[in-house]
Amino acid sequence: MKIAIAQLNYLIGDFEGNVNKIIDYTRKAKSENADIVCFGELATCGYPPRDFLEFRDFINRANHSIERLKKESEGIAIVVGNPSINPIVEGKDLYNSAYFIADGEIKHIQHKALLPTYDIFDEYRYFEPATEFELVEYKGKKIALTICEDIWNIGNENPLYTTCPLDHHITNDPDFIINISASPFSYSHAESRIEVIKANIERYRKPMFYSNNVGAQTEIIFDGGSVVMSPDGNIYREMPYFKECIEYFDLDSVIEGGVEDQQPKDDILEIHDGVILGIRDYFHKLGFKKAILGLSGGIDSAVTAVLAARALGPENVWGILMPSQFSSQHSVDDAKQLSINLGIKHDIIPIEKIYDGFLYELDKHFEGHPFGIAEENIQARSRGTLLMALSNKFGNILLNTTNKSEMAVGYGTLYGDLAGGLSVLGDVYKTQVFDLAKFINKEEEVIPWNTITKPPSAELRPNQKDSDSLPDYDILDIILFEYIERRKGPKEIIAMGYDEQLVKRILRLVNINEFKRYQTAPVLRVSVKAFGVGRRMPIVGKYLS
Repeated sequence: MKIAIAQLNYLIGDFEGNVNKIIDYTRKAKSENADIVCFGELATCGYPPRDFLEFRDFINRANHSIERLKKESEGIAIVVGNPSINPIVEGKDLYNSAYFIADGEIKHIQHKALLPTYDIFDEYRYFEPATEFELVEYKGKKIALTICEDIWNIGNENPLYTTCPLDHHITNDPDFIINISASPFSYSHAESRIEVIKANIERYRKPMFYSNNVGAQTEIIFDGGSVVMSPDGNIYREMPYFKECIEYFDLDSVIEGGVEDQQPKDDILEIHDGVILGIRDYFHKLGFKKAILGLSGGIDSAVTAVLAARALGPENVWGILMPSQFSSQHSVDDAKQLSINLGIKHDIIPIEKIYDGFLYELDKHFEGHPFGIAEENIQARSRGTLLMALSNKFGNILLNTTNKSEMAVGYGTLYGDLAGGLSVLGDVYKTQVFDLAKFINKEEEVIPWNTITKPPSAELRPNQKDSDSLPDYDILDIILFEYIERRKGPKEIIAMGYDEQLVKRILRLVNINEFKRYQTAPVLRVSVKAFGVGRRMPIVGKYLS
């Protein structure tokens, strides 16, 4: 038996486009004499559809998609994800289902049993969990169909469910397992995914064909990396990351095993490629083409500009330099050189007169008060206003350049440098931004080295440095990581050897600045815990504040 895995990039709600793509790859698989072609979770409608699922018209269109696919299933079986209607009044109205379509008809529908409700997931909001498990027989083989989370109750330290769907399937002795997934990217998730698949193989001793989605849906990035694993626990094939493709596998060869074929893993490379895919899909899927961003001469805007140019093409990226009386000449020179190196358009709009105009009008109101945060934020908001004016006039989408360290502690100005339509680095800590810059420069100097080596500064007052307001990023980022990603409390972090007052101050800053993060752009998710839909904290609260 020949099995194809097609890891594809879908668009939520684009039933015609998604199904056309599925049909195209089904025909490719048929031309290669594949017996089965596997697509991803909720492939017909795109994942995650969220509250679109509450519209009956949306579900009707999904069902029509299945009717189209039935006509393509002569001579090949199609395994595809689609929402299905729960005919029982009690319970949720829908199932998250895997359809097995062959010979022009639906041979089997297996519903998803384990419905995640953590981080970015909220599936139990919409779907009823499966309680029945049956194999599908095709061409003399018995097949266990599973969907994403159905295999994730094994191989982790904290099982979230009380059942494992494959425990039910295995009693009927399947020949192999198919898992269709929409497993989101984070730079540490590929290893976890493989560990989970391997744990299932060790438990059930059956080959698994794991088909994952690829592509970005707003802030959530799906990385592909579909896996075929043999009963011996070897990775027979790990498919490429961040790209659409289809590959073919001989079942007997997979069962025989003895082959190990993994993709190389590197956190910074994965962040680089994931963010590029995230930018590209955000623009293309929304029908946008051109980006604009402020270029300060600092490392965050420099890395953002590089990633944008690689995602959209340098001809579609516009950098705006907005120096003030506090800007250093080397920052202006670095920003100009970066633009030249990238081949992007750049313009200079000084803000000194704009800033002075604000101060003139506010003079009688500010009289008697020293220079402070208000004056600094006027500069940031002047820049934000200019960038949004150009965005409105010419249609370029503003990219936000704030990094995760700054976003965590509120080191940014609402309606100023926190403005934008997409946050590119909002899930990338400052220390990782430096690593990204060095990665970008590994073969040639794209980002001026002075940008990388000079002390970070917002340049909103004379001789300002980030270290005036924040601890060194090497320390700050570790404390933030332990609190945000690992959810450790202050006592646990202090016990790691960090200063008590510093830890309490940082955690307080994180919590009291939640109101800022609620008003910022979608953040491309590259870690296990990003700001946005996967981290739900109250704005009004007393904990650690």
